[in-house]
Amino acid sequence: MPELPEVEALAGFLGERLKGHTVATVRPLAVSVLKTYDPPLDALEGRTVTDVRRHGKFLALTADGGDGGADGAPLHLVIHLARAGWLRWREEFPAAPPRPGKGPLALRLRLAGPDGAPGAGFDLTEAGTQKRLAVYCVREPSEVPGVARLGPDPLDPDLTPEAFAALLRRERRQVKGVLRDQSVIAGIGNAYSDEILHAARMSPFKLAAALTDDEARALHTTVVDTLRRAVEQSRDLAAGEVKAGKRAGMRVHGRAGQPCPVCGDTVREVSYRDSALQYCPTCQTGGKLLADRRLSRLLK
Repeated sequence: MPELPEVEALAGFLGERLKGHTVATVRPLAVSVLKTYDPPLDALEGRTVTDVRRHGKFLALTADGGDGGADGAPLHLVIHLARAGWLRWREEFPAAPPRPGKGPLALRLRLAGPDGAPGAGFDLTEAGTQKRLAVYCVREPSEVPGVARLGPDPLDPDLTPEAFAALLRRERRQVKGVLRDQSVIAGIGNAYSDEILHAARMSPFKLAAALTDDEARALHTTVVDTLRRAVEQSRDLAAGEVKAGKRAGMRVHGRAGQPCPVCGDTVREVSYRDSALQYCPTCQTGGKLLADRRLSRLLK
């Protein structure tokens, strides 16, 4: 699933290509993708893209008031790529129109080119059968429930080490789950929570509320450093290269059975119903192996 660094990279990539250009057409091609109906999606057509921003794991494209809004207010196309969604930039599109409901294509946005000619744009695609990719056309990003419930952004300077520690003190849950909870901290998912906890040398099963002030401050530093480094690694990549760049940068996530790059111990895994975490016993749990979540006692 794309997380904060990848979505930040996509926001930058799209901002360079969309800002100042007019939306010619935007079409949903999968029944499940569009989650709103008022304003209609085609209200974006004829408007000029003025901004592209990230809200947690959400992308938000802003289009000016144009002729489509009675009050001249901008509209926002908000995208959540979910687990299997992705964005593909196209300088040119196939001559044949896409067939709704066929293949992984979920939405197509096309810009107006010079002199009204067809321009570039992007496709949203989603692999697999679990259709969770979501698109919203709204007057404010906060109208999207997932955006409205977001906690503070970990790269926001206002989330100081003290504020971060205060968040953790309220959470009598495993720190792994707290880092992934978008209503507590926005943008961190399964992959980067594994990477953060490995870099912090902390058990994913440790209770967040049990962290000392020093541990909480150190974890805050690791969160910021890990995410900033990943953002920088992703920033100069084309949209089609970001996923591969993310996988290449992982030290423990997705590397169960491989040697830890820090100590050489074998990276281990704890499986859940629909996900898994990876960790290094030597670096994070004092050599102890974590059993299945349903059977394990929390490690202190």
